[in-house]
Amino acid sequence: MSELDRLIHEPARLRLMSSLYIVDEADFVNIASRTGFSAGNVSSHMAKLEAAGYVSVRKEFVDKRPRTTYSLTEAGRHAFDQYRTTVTGLLEASR
Repeated sequence: MSELDRLIHEPARLRLMSSLYIVDEADFVNIASRTGFSAGNVSSHMAKLEAAGYVSVRKEFVDKRPRTTYSLTEAGRHAFDQYRTTVTGLLEASR
């Protein structure tokens, strides 16, 4: 299990990464709604994923309201693919 990316393996971040993996981008409200996480949890975990270079964050104003949009970076997609491959390998090996 030491080969698992611990940053992604944490349950909340795994859920966030999974949510972003299936879309090109998602805004803060969509992510919070889809995951059921509080605003603080989304912000905290996304900040860690951004610091690792896995998530890109875009902040803008739309109709005078702030909007934060997230997307996986190329490195984030690669890391998530690697994570999935590792988990699949571990599950296959345990049969």
